[in-house]
Formats: sequence, C-alpha cells, structure tokens
Amino acid sequence: MAHTPSSNNSALNPVSPSGRVFGWSAHAALWFSLGVGLLVMQIGAYLVPAVGTRDAMLAIVLGSVIGAGLLAWTARIACDSGLSSAGLMHATYGSGFAKLPVLLNIVQLVGWTTFELVVMRDGTSAIAQQRFGMATGLLWPTLLWGAVLTALMAGSMLTLVRKFIGRYGLPLVVLSLLWLTWQFAQQLMAAGAPAFWQRPGDGSMGLLSAMDLVIAMPVSWLPLVADYARYGRSGRTALSGTWLGYALANIWCYALGVMVATVAVPGTDLVTALLLAQGGLLALGLILVDEIDNAYGDVYSGAVSAHSLLPNWSIRRWGLLMAVVCTGLALVLPIHSLEPFLLMLSSVFVPLYGVILGRLGSDAKADVQRLVDPLAAGLWLVGIAVYHLLAQYAPQFGSALPTLALVFAAAWLTRPVRITYALQK
Repeated sequence: MAHTPSSNNSALNPVSPSGRVFGWSAHAALWFSLGVGLLVMQIGAYLVPAVGTRDAMLAIVLGSVIGAGLLAWTARIACDSGLSSAGLMHATYGSGFAKLPVLLNIVQLVGWTTFELVVMRDGTSAIAQQRFGMATGLLWPTLLWGAVLTALMAGSMLTLVRKFIGRYGLPLVVLSLLWLTWQFAQQLMAAGAPAFWQRPGDGSMGLLSAMDLVIAMPVSWLPLVADYARYGRSGRTALSGTWLGYALANIWCYALGVMVATVAVPGTDLVTALLLAQGGLLALGLILVDEIDNAYGDVYSGAVSAHSLLPNWSIRRWGLLMAVVCTGLALVLPIHSLEPFLLMLSSVFVPLYGVILGRLGSDAKADVQRLVDPLAAGLWLVGIAVYHLLAQYAPQFGSALPTLALVFAAAWLTRPVRITYALQK
C-alpha cells in the first residue's frame, strides 16, 4: 500500500499550481546570488599554485558547467513533481529509510550555516580592524549577522527571492564583482598577462582533482535546490535558469579567487587582499551582505527538512529555531577546524543524488510504496564507500565524478519500469 503523508506536511506534499510563482528570472537570480560567496573565492585561491593557470581555468569552466548541470537537473525533477528535497528522498528510498539522509542533511545545513556566520563575522571584523582600527571581537559581529538571519527567517521565502534578491541584491553584487575583477585584471596586466596564462603548476594537483574541487561547491547545494525549484512554473525554466545562474557565478568567483591569489603578496589572506584593492571596502561589504542569502538558503532548506520529520512545527518556526541555534554555535564552536568534517559529511550527498537522478531523472514521477527501498539504499551506501576509497587510493582521478557516474548508471539500470506519484496533493 502506498504511503501518503499527512495533509499538514508541506515538505512531503507537492506544491499546488497556485503556489508556482518562480519564473526563469527568479531561478537565475536566486542561483547566481547563492553561487557568489567568499568561500567560493577562497577555494578558487587553493588552485594556485597547485595547477597551472590554463588547467585551473579549464577545471573551473568544466567543473562549474557539470556541477551546475546536476543542480539544474535536480531542479527540473523537483519542479515537475512539486516535491522538496525530503520528498525526493522519500520517493526514492522509501518513507522510513529516507529519514536517515534527511537527518544528515539537517546536520550538515546547521554546520554550513554556522560556517557562513563565521565567514561573515571574520569579514566584518577584518573590515573594522583594517579600515577603522576597531577591534570588534567575536561577539558583536556574530550577533549582528545572527539577528539579520533570524529576521529574514521570520519573513516569506518567496518574497525574499522575487523582490529583494532579484531587484536589489543581484544588481549590487554583480557591480561588486565587476569592480573587483577590473581591479585585479589591471594588476595582472601590469605584472604581465602572458606570464599569468603560461604559469605552470607545481604538480601537487591534477586537472581531475582540480575539477573535483570546483564541483564540490555546486554539489553541496544538491540537497537544497529542490526546496526552491518546486515553486517554479515549469521544469524547463527551472533547469535553464538554475544552470545558467549558478554556472556563471561559480565560474566568476573561482576565477576571481585565482586572480587574487596570483597577484596578492604571498601569505595574504583573501579578505585582506580584497580590502587592499581600490574600492575593495565597498565591494567586500556588498559581497558580505550577499553572503547572508547563502546562510538563509541553508537554514530555510534545513527547516523544510525538519518540518518533513516533525510537521507539527511550521517551516517558519523551525527556521527561527535553527537561526538562533546556529548563531549560538558560531560563538562557541571552532568551526574552521570542523570544515573537513563538513566536507566529509557533504560527500554522502554525491551518491545520494546519483541514485535520485538515476531513478527519477527521466520521469519526474515516483511512488512511496514501502518503508525502505533496499536496492536504492544499498546503492547509496556502496557509493559512499566508493567515494572515500577513490579519495584515499586514487585521488588523481577525483572522487565526485567517478562516484556519481557509477551510482547513476547502477540506479538507472535498476530503476522500476513505470512508477507514478501516490503522494497526496
């Protein structure tokens, strides 16, 4: 007998046609904005001098297009079905087993939100110290950004995406990126552009490993994209808007990170290098403001997942609680030392979505007929093992793409012939 979620569980029930309000521009603006961030630039800076400039740029373009394509594919499935990320997990793995990846998703989203708050806090402290000679400490910048995040969670996600991000936030962050790109491009030209393009790497990272690093950022958004794409009017615009918006932002920010690392004085951190650029204070400030939507995206999606487990609490109520909890954690946790753990936890979602895409990728219909789909669950667990074995014994080939390809192929070949939605509308 098919499992039917309760009527008050909006995370597991498809969005009604009247709730489909996102057009192409909303998807593109949202995912361009979410793709911009200091963390992306910092990871881009890690590519220097591990790989040469040409290989770095090739890895950035290919990795961004592939990673954003995975996001876009998942967005189309979610839009066609009207299901959240938790709903897609239920449809693929069964209503009982799906609670495990949903819970893991909540844990990683709490961790990444806390990390985003720390990034914003550190950026704010650096601005205050270097430009105004003020030592802010950790408390007040953390509470400031935590209060902003909590206030945003009290509002409407649909209004935030359609009005604030699209109309005001996106143009400002684009201008900031244009200004910073121009500033560092001038420095590159002065130092000799041909030498920059011909710069070799030190051999510590290959092209495939660099692509793996680039793909890490879009893949980290896989467990969230459905929570927004389900409000789209059509799967086609959800796919194209998400793909173009995120790919452009990811390519731009990674490439900017490479440029900054190339021209900056060795040992200079990214935030300091940005501040030293002409007009860097304003540009960095606007990027920090834009960073809040990354934290918001994490908290909102975490609230949707939590609501799917305990629907008696609304998504807004869960969001407010998570925002407060993450603010408290940012004050007490050594979050920078926890980054490897967060990246390891994120790795479980590569095979998780490989199975989802393999099962639902050609037909956005699914049926929750049992508590556990043992084959889907087994493929996911095998995929996790393959991911870490590759990272340990064959790092030159990368982990994300081979694991994703293997799990997707297995899920595709073993997918049910015909399945339909039995979820209550």
